[in-house]
Amino acid sequence: MTDGLPVPDLAHGTGVEVGVSGGSYEVVVGSGLLARLPTLLPNNARAHRYAVISDENVAPLYGSAVLEALTSTGVDARLYSFPPGEASKTRENWSMLTDAMLDDGHGRDSCVVAVGGGVTGDLAGFVASTYLRGIPVVQVPTSYLAMIDASVGGKTGVDVRAGKNLVGSFHAPRAVFADSDTLATLPDAERVQGLVEAFKHGAILDAAYLEWLTTAADMLLAVDTETATEAIVRSVRIKADVVTRDEREGGVRQVLNFGHTVGHALEAATGYAMGHGTAVAAGMLLEAELGERLGITEGGTRAQIASSLSRLGLSLDSVPSVDLEAAMGFLASDKKARSGRPRYVLLRRLGEVEDEEAWSREIPDSLVRDVLAEIA
Repeated sequence: MTDGLPVPDLAHGTGVEVGVSGGSYEVVVGSGLLARLPTLLPNNARAHRYAVISDENVAPLYGSAVLEALTSTGVDARLYSFPPGEASKTRENWSMLTDAMLDDGHGRDSCVVAVGGGVTGDLAGFVASTYLRGIPVVQVPTSYLAMIDASVGGKTGVDVRAGKNLVGSFHAPRAVFADSDTLATLPDAERVQGLVEAFKHGAILDAAYLEWLTTAADMLLAVDTETATEAIVRSVRIKADVVTRDEREGGVRQVLNFGHTVGHALEAATGYAMGHGTAVAAGMLLEAELGERLGITEGGTRAQIASSLSRLGLSLDSVPSVDLEAAMGFLASDKKARSGRPRYVLLRRLGEVEDEEAWSREIPDSLVRDVLAEIA
């Protein structure tokens, strides 16, 4: 299934360029990239030493393999790990990793290699952005979520008591190497969580892509190699185009936050017990509902999104109850808020975002509370 796209060369990978201030970097998607890292890293991020960072689930699967591949060619590399899960994306683990690298004598001629999912990419990227005032990072995503979204765009950070990703930085990677082979070991539930971001890309900017994803959902969940690679490449192209136009989220990049204002509040209100994809799926449905009630979003859009997400087994019925007041409190501290007021991305229709108020807008709390009551 190519739907007009060139069939990816899985032996060598398909490259997508992302423009950033002062240059660009490449996202390479394909099969067998992990084994080629000893060649790929020096060509994209030459360093005296490499700090490979993975969580404790991924480290035995792929972190150790990356370390062995590097050291077997004489490259100086060390592996650092931390507990898995969103609850580990903290300043405490940032400090632990940073101190470990300092203890091992990493200098400014080192490079961080983030091997894992979205949490690893965010945390390791933040380590790299702050270590000795900044050293290079290469992202090696191993999950749908990281390949489709988190590894692309240069956002790094940690969660704090007041909410998600409230402490962080923009730190573009030198390169991203997404080895589609790693998706085979991804648990079924995690495949669902990551694919939500692809569905979001279609909902905001490419209705035909959303339709293709809906049709291809079973093959994506089964990780059919060609289908998975195509989805990753198409999503990366969409995000790369947006990030190239607005690296620091001052304008159009805000469209990527569709579903995330509400979604992040739901995650935080459950102490991150709710998966990111589940929260964003609920956020998309509820923000589509907000848009329809305001007369901004075309009627029936929420139902169309719901129909697509149902192919992943997601619906508002699958979302656990959330403390309404806690969610409203986290909305007020959302990092996208202005003057203490949260802002929401709304659609005009599938594939098109409303842009009349600089891509996002305030919504009366009373209406937001009324819509959130659906899952309270």
